[in-house]
Amino acid sequence: MSPGASATARPGPDDLRRTFEAVPARTSPADGPFADSWWGRAWVDALESLSMDEGRLARGRTYADGGQVAAITVTPGRVIAYVHGSRPRPYRAELRLRTFPAADWDTLLDAVAARPGHLSALLDKEMPHSLVDTAGEAGIRLLPAAGDLDPDCSCPDRGWPCKHVAALCYQTARLLDSDPFVLLLMRGRGERELLDELGRRNAEHSARERPETPAMPSVAAGEALAGRFLPPLPAPLPVPTYPGEPPSYPELPGARDPLGLDHLATDAAVRAHAMLTAGDDPLAGLSTWQDAVRIAASRPTAGLTATTRALYRELAFATGRSTTDLARAVAAWRQGGAEGLEVLETAWDPPAGPFDRARPALAAAAFPRFQPWRNHLTNTAGTLQLRFGHDSRWYGYESDPGEDDWWPRAAPDPDPVAALTALRG
Repeated sequence: MSPGASATARPGPDDLRRTFEAVPARTSPADGPFADSWWGRAWVDALESLSMDEGRLARGRTYADGGQVAAITVTPGRVIAYVHGSRPRPYRAELRLRTFPAADWDTLLDAVAARPGHLSALLDKEMPHSLVDTAGEAGIRLLPAAGDLDPDCSCPDRGWPCKHVAALCYQTARLLDSDPFVLLLMRGRGERELLDELGRRNAEHSARERPETPAMPSVAAGEALAGRFLPPLPAPLPVPTYPGEPPSYPELPGARDPLGLDHLATDAAVRAHAMLTAGDDPLAGLSTWQDAVRIAASRPTAGLTATTRALYRELAFATGRSTTDLARAVAAWRQGGAEGLEVLETAWDPPAGPFDRARPALAAAAFPRFQPWRNHLTNTAGTLQLRFGHDSRWYGYESDPGEDDWWPRAAPDPDPVAALTALRG
């Protein structure tokens, strides 16, 4: 649709009447063609070839550009709207178009149903050239020519067409841009009726073209199972002593980083080997994010080597997180595994008991004052924090002064004093 154009259709009582809200004025009328699609431009060409008066067409285009065409109602064979001209009272403009007889519709629908691409294009609100060409070969002119349009208006102007009908016609081209089913409705059929009929005919065409499948011979179940002997399964292959080595991944333009792929493949091989030997995968219950953090945490360093940086980029991309998010989560995983990651990402309300006794214990050990919030105890200076986990351990966190940027530090401990001592040490 042209820039600034929009059309909202209000459904009528049936499939054969559609009313479109008035399209607002174009913000830049001089920019671009009035219709963007090739079938919309064909409609405009039919209008302009109908008239011998360039002045009336120019006035009609100005009316359409200025948003002076009210709501447009489309029914089989006609398009109607009120157009505001130079006088206070709007004029009733009408454009009539010949509808197709039943025989033409039968021919056209058969042609569309025989070509699935035609139906797909219509569902995408496109009018394929090939559909118009197919209809033309059958003697059906889908798009109007100059002689197909019959204008009428309540204004005293006897122009053919007058500027009000020209404005309606230009605005109709914008409707056709967004929905070619509007043209098919003008020709006599509504969208729901067409889609139902096309679906039925398409199924019939598919059934006719599908080769007949020969009937499979049947055998009674008792006869099929009588006297059958199945040999025992072969013994499983011995489990190798060590996981297999992953293949070598070359560096290719646009491909994933080979160092990151190598690490992921190695991790998969180790897990597969553990399942073969133990018959269980203790990591199967991890979420995608937890597993990505676990893999990143298995590296001996964090962001210092090319391999680690490549792995972090791959895992962050795969989980939709940033590398900073991943690095913080890795620190939490190294601090306390899956529970450490849970403490990082989820605040909760702990029951009374160890949490309530933590502040007096910290005060007795001469630590600064801590402010509670849910399962967090935060030093009022804003650099130290303890978080209470579901495993009843205290996890230490640090942040730069004045920043709300907490990072896991030190090992967790059931004693808040010991956890804070390790954090400060």
